[in-house]
Amino acid sequence: MATGAMQLSAQLPFISVPRQSQRASVTQRLALTDITVVYHRPLVGGRKVWGGMVPPGEVWRAGANDNTTFEVTDPVTVEGKQLAKGIYGLHMIPSSDTWTVIFSRASTAWGSFTYDPKEDALRVTVKPVPSEMHEALTYDFDDVKPDSATVTLRWEKLAVPFTVKADHEATMVNIRNQFRSASQYTWEAWDEAATWCLASKSDLEEALGWMERSLQIEERFENLMTKSQILGELKRPTEAAAASAKAMETGNAIQVYMYGRQLQTGKKKAEAVAIFRNVARRFPDHWLGHIAKARVAVADGDFATALKEIQITQTLAPEAQKPGLETLKKRVENKEDING
Repeated sequence: MATGAMQLSAQLPFISVPRQSQRASVTQRLALTDITVVYHRPLVGGRKVWGGMVPPGEVWRAGANDNTTFEVTDPVTVEGKQLAKGIYGLHMIPSSDTWTVIFSRASTAWGSFTYDPKEDALRVTVKPVPSEMHEALTYDFDDVKPDSATVTLRWEKLAVPFTVKADHEATMVNIRNQFRSASQYTWEAWDEAATWCLASKSDLEEALGWMERSLQIEERFENLMTKSQILGELKRPTEAAAASAKAMETGNAIQVYMYGRQLQTGKKKAEAVAIFRNVARRFPDHWLGHIAKARVAVADGDFATALKEIQITQTLAPEAQKPGLETLKKRVENKEDING
């Protein structure tokens, strides 16, 4: 080959052709962290896999062809051990009863042929488990929770699982950074972030500060109730009650009535009936006001009045609500506790 042709050949990339072990990827978001596994999928093809193509006790690329890579957009824990944000080469060392899962800082190597343990970022030990037959190697995210999941390699009749959990502080940093955008000018953004803290029972003092920002932008039933619930979690009942009372006087008929229904669903009957009394007082002519009056009457043992209120409601309510009202009417006729 002439020198010029050799130089040109060295500069040009190889073409892409179909491979026997095709490339695949799988991504899962945990909290606000994205986890991505990129790998190639070898087929069993009638061959002996474990103890054959994949020898025990040797470092294996956990796939085919290039490095299998494991990317996390924020710090996480793997099997309870810290792993920093980044892209890692994923390798495994199989044995009969335990496997070593390796996250290498070298993520661009060809398979495991140049693997160097000095480049390890993390090693964890896990137990393989039997699996249904998988002809092609695959990675799945199993047992998915809001902030954690199990990453599982499956091939032939074996599965190798390891648990990944998002870092809470990384999630909080992500949320704080979002408030540097235009979302900082909306009451909904501060309320949504604080509601997440409330649901996860975390960073409640900071969440309370976020609620003050939300209320400064616009005072509404929704953010007043969020503030009340956060104060309740912080064991500040007097302030919680004041915020709740203000919300009750701010909300519309649907908002306040549905809050009562939430309390009822949560088996807080006395609190729910108190809310229905509020709806009956504030919205006496609204169709929900009449349902609220019916629920209050049942709570007071006055089924005759409850039946009359439901009959009034049936003339006022939207058509879509009328089948449910008929069911409610029958329950009252049978003198059932519709608040239970």
